[in-house]
Amino acid sequence: MALLVGAGLVLSGILELTAHSDRMPGGSARPSVWRVVGAALWMVAGLLVLLLPGLTVRLLAAVVGITLIVNGLLAGVAALRRGGTLDGRLAAVAIAVAQVVFGALALLWPDITLIVVAVVFGARLVIVGSLELWYATRGVDRRPRAATGRPTVLRRWTHTVVAVVVLVLATGGALVSAAIHGGSPVVDDFYAAPREVPSAPGRLIRSEPFTRDVPADAMGWRILYTTTGGDGSPAVASGLVVVPRSGDGAWPVIDWTHGTTGYARNCAPSLATQPFESGALFVLDQIIDEGWALVATDYIGLGTEGPHPYLIGPDSAHAALDAARAARQLPEARLGLQDVVWGHSQGGGAALWTGALARRYAPDLDIVGVASLAPASNLPALVSDLPNITGGSVFAAYTFAAYEAYYDEVSYADYIRPGAEVTVREMAERCLAEPGVFVSILAALALTNDPVIFSNDPTTGVLGERLEQNVPPATIDAPLLLAQGAADQLVIPSAQDDYVTTLCTAGQQVDYRLYADLGHVALVEPGSPLVPDLIEWTHDRLDSKPVPGGCTRQQT
Repeated sequence: MALLVGAGLVLSGILELTAHSDRMPGGSARPSVWRVVGAALWMVAGLLVLLLPGLTVRLLAAVVGITLIVNGLLAGVAALRRGGTLDGRLAAVAIAVAQVVFGALALLWPDITLIVVAVVFGARLVIVGSLELWYATRGVDRRPRAATGRPTVLRRWTHTVVAVVVLVLATGGALVSAAIHGGSPVVDDFYAAPREVPSAPGRLIRSEPFTRDVPADAMGWRILYTTTGGDGSPAVASGLVVVPRSGDGAWPVIDWTHGTTGYARNCAPSLATQPFESGALFVLDQIIDEGWALVATDYIGLGTEGPHPYLIGPDSAHAALDAARAARQLPEARLGLQDVVWGHSQGGGAALWTGALARRYAPDLDIVGVASLAPASNLPALVSDLPNITGGSVFAAYTFAAYEAYYDEVSYADYIRPGAEVTVREMAERCLAEPGVFVSILAALALTNDPVIFSNDPTTGVLGERLEQNVPPATIDAPLLLAQGAADQLVIPSAQDDYVTTLCTAGQQVDYRLYADLGHVALVEPGSPLVPDLIEWTHDRLDSKPVPGGCTRQQT
């Protein structure tokens, strides 16, 4: 692609000199100074792409954007300096402004720029080149001729109308871009770690009231607290606490580990417009009605400084356990001693890890049950199946961004196709609930076979080893409920069956329930048959009812 674009840029510069010469006095045909400068820019940009084999695709997108902007500015100056009719000058200025706008958009959306470069720019070269061949073979003299009469009004203003339409399209693109960027959450000062951070994990740093999407009969806070990375390094995480507004207190805690919201810092649920539903918690009202409290971690790196440990088990578990510890330091919350861990998807895997590490990492907490709902448990099977899912490359981008950031031996060069690297990096910066994710999906669909982004099998080599390392272990002491939708296309039932078999073989107690005709998100929506089962199961855990030992499986 780089070779073709480089050659195309050089050709565009040549065509600027040969195809659009200005008629000069005395019968000669010579391009203007400004056109020569513009042509030179096209050719220099092309030579940079051709002569630098290590040029990244990201820089290629930048070259295209900068070239459009500079060429547009030069064309604008030339248009203002030239004489001629008002309509001609307006057309030239409109085209120049449109080039600048399109150049800015190219810099803002480099992954979409690559699609434009590959398709639109290529089509332009084909059309212009075909015309040049036609003129050459027909011997057409294309030099401007002296006017034989005054042009008609329609002919005079046609170019202006076309130029204004192009400018309107560019302006529309800019407005859409601004709207998409404006829909992204913004991280505020609450998430900044103080200069002096408590050394012990699970310490509350700060809190403030939180009301967004909190039920009327409840009150909430967002919290900032200390935690620990999987390697033992200190970290800071944020989260939400919601409790019933009236009652005697001592509320049992639902320690919620949320589903995928994204990888970038501004993807924290506590920053989202819908802070609970964005992570697939649709039953907050029922939690409050039951007289329970909710403690919901954002995890490390969402809200706070990252990187975010997406599908990395120990770091996610520590953040969940420390959120429960820190929330109990809110005197107004009046939390009780019992904890039941709930989690879905990404959070389902985090819930399994939370149960597996609780006794060793947080023996002070009373974890009486773990409910893991459509968990990302069998990570090698999950990642290997992403190419079969439309838009699966978005989840692949989050996963790879996290593993590349956390593990030094995992690199883009070893696993990501060079032509897809810029797309993967851009996808990882967009939250799942923000408008910009549609750009990620568009870019993914533009790839040959969505999401063929890997140059090597991600389940092999060092990446495969790290994925295996983050499969939740069978060391959960609390009663375990694992629920799965039989129609789930993201976390496929066969992969979940294999994971449950592994748990059972290792002697882990698990209550495995498969729900017919339910997809990944439908499993946890309010009308799902899982919801009353989950409420009943949680009551049983809080009432210390015994569970059958070993593995039980049932299909609903």
